Amino acid sequence: MLHGEDSCAAVEDGGEEDQHRPLILERIEKETGRTWRTVLSQPLRKHCSCTPEKAKSRILSFFPVLQWLPRYKLRDWILGDAMSGVIVGILLVPQSIAYSLLANQDPIYGLYTSFFASIIYALLGTSRHISVGIFGVLCLLIGQVVDRELALAGYLPESSLSGNDSSVPLAGNDSGVVGCDRSCYAIAVGATVTFTAGIYQVLMGLLQVGFVSVYLSDSLLSGFATGASLTILTSQIKYLLGLKIPRPQGWFTLFKTWYGLLRNLGNTNVCDLITSLVCLAVLIPTKELNDRFKSKLKAPIPFELFVVIIATLASHFGHFNAKYGSGVAGVIPTGFLPPQMPTWSLIPNVAVDAFSIAIVGFAITVSLSEMFAKKHGYTVDANQEMYAIGFCNILPSFFHCFTSSAALTKTLVKESTGCQTQLSGLISALLLLLVLLVIAPLFYSLQKCVLAAIIVVNLRGALRKFTDIPRMWRANRIDAFIWLITMATSALVNTELGLLVGVLMSAFCVLGRTQRVQVLELGRAMTREHYEDLASYKGLQTHPDVAIFRYEAPIYYANQNLFKKSLYGCVGLDPVKEKSRRVKFQNSKPHEEAAGVPTSNSDEKEAEAPAAVTLMMNTASRHLRRVVIDCSAVLFLDTAGVNALKEVRKDYGELGVAVELAQCNTSVLDTLEQGGYYSNQKGSDAGENRTIFFTIEDAVRHVQSPSTPNGDCDKS
Repeated sequence: MLHGEDSCAAVEDGGEEDQHRPLILERIEKETGRTWRTVLSQPLRKHCSCTPEKAKSRILSFFPVLQWLPRYKLRDWILGDAMSGVIVGILLVPQSIAYSLLANQDPIYGLYTSFFASIIYALLGTSRHISVGIFGVLCLLIGQVVDRELALAGYLPESSLSGNDSSVPLAGNDSGVVGCDRSCYAIAVGATVTFTAGIYQVLMGLLQVGFVSVYLSDSLLSGFATGASLTILTSQIKYLLGLKIPRPQGWFTLFKTWYGLLRNLGNTNVCDLITSLVCLAVLIPTKELNDRFKSKLKAPIPFELFVVIIATLASHFGHFNAKYGSGVAGVIPTGFLPPQMPTWSLIPNVAVDAFSIAIVGFAITVSLSEMFAKKHGYTVDANQEMYAIGFCNILPSFFHCFTSSAALTKTLVKESTGCQTQLSGLISALLLLLVLLVIAPLFYSLQKCVLAAIIVVNLRGALRKFTDIPRMWRANRIDAFIWLITMATSALVNTELGLLVGVLMSAFCVLGRTQRVQVLELGRAMTREHYEDLASYKGLQTHPDVAIFRYEAPIYYANQNLFKKSLYGCVGLDPVKEKSRRVKFQNSKPHEEAAGVPTSNSDEKEAEAPAAVTLMMNTASRHLRRVVIDCSAVLFLDTAGVNALKEVRKDYGELGVAVELAQCNTSVLDTLEQGGYYSNQKGSDAGENRTIFFTIEDAVRHVQSPSTPNGDCDKS
């Protein structure tokens, strides 16, 4: 029995012993024994079962209009929605006509596209603010596909047509479209691409892959849009100059276009050139005024519409087409054309193009939806957005429309003019309906160079990104590099290829970051049990016989060799080279003894397996007994990573240096267990191998305890 001071000392020793024991936590047992039938049946049962409540929920989630319309605050919201709807509708009229030119379509089809897209998104979309309709980048992609298919089908290029005659018969047409002129076949191709892209988007929604938008970074999308804007700008110069040259196909279209422009510069139409310069001189400063005073203006002034009206009147009464050969919009019919099925035979030709168009359209729509939802404090459903934009393409494709998506400029106007719900989109559609039924034929004399000027002026925002390059470079060089590569590839090589190159470059940059990570040696803070990088902070202490290291990346097949190399370099001891040196020494020892060369005591000790390895670390000599690896920043391991850790432990163990892991997350622990890292090793204790350290301090105390082999502290 213990009394007095002896009992107190015993209690203190017991408390000290408990304090030095590693933290022990009991894992929650995961469900085991699940068969593949169970794994498949549970989600199927969850998604395929139908109850009245679930059916109602599905219908309401698929038609968000049924959720917000009954709760519509008429007095508070109607004025803002009406004003934004009217303003956006006014802007849509000239832009829809102008961007039809970019998509190589007649003006009426651009009006159709904006009309149907506004209605369908108002019914199916979850964003309250974005404006869905014609988007310049998608029009460029559609126009490239249309030009290619027109050439393959044998239609004459636009530059070979006389005047406004677009009804040149097709020679040897095997397109499957009977009695179809050039304009008819162009919209048939555009509608087929749109239908196919919409199918892709709906399928992605059904497969719940809305998350793919996170892989398209802001720098990637911005670089792609800027590169495409350069291509758009180049493609419109021929209209500004009144030149009739075909749009080049394939790669390096930017260079081909400029070559064609320079060759035909002498054929410039003076009337179109003067009109273009006047329109640019009016639109650029007035757009800048709108931007500068947007906080004071209740609504932006629709200068584009004023320019279109004045230019149309001037062209009509000045007979610019008849006198000077200026290209005009031509006949724009009123009403709606009868529905038409997509051209099924064209789908194999445009399937790949439609996929890239679907990805771009979805990514732009979701990114804008999330941006404005975050700004105004509500949420959007990425998968429902996929459905919405998909049906904005599928259904209108039967009514002579081409691809649509959200557009930033019109969305900004919509938000700034007081938009509260998608009722503003329905009001914009009503205004477009008025134009389609009554006003459209009045734009017959509108010059194409005026439409091109509107397109060029609307590229200002994307082209201004070039001024942000120094800022992007200072903020993050990797993002700036991705932006530059994506922009250059999209503009100089091929638009669709630019998107692919941007995605691949983003992936390689993420992988490259895991290749550049170096092992860091850690030191302990003087006042707390906290460890940080010795090279980054002052006043950190190291243990005399324990070295602590951290690796801030996953350990997997691509970087496991780099991890070992970095660790060996940081420790200052490559166990493989050290073992080779000792084997060489052991082999040379018998020869030296036979030759009568005396062996020193130090050489004999070195030949034996030492209890500690003396290293020069941080300019000081240390007797290294244990290595602790902080795995808190290791997100995951694969089989190669587990094998790398096994090799490190085995190689150092043969030199008498034990390796311990600390602060592993549960995923890493499970992978280590499954990979056999904790299985019994020859000559080692299973309990020791299975010790899990939740803190670095636990691992250090454990390896320094007297009960642990090689655990004596070096007092020297």
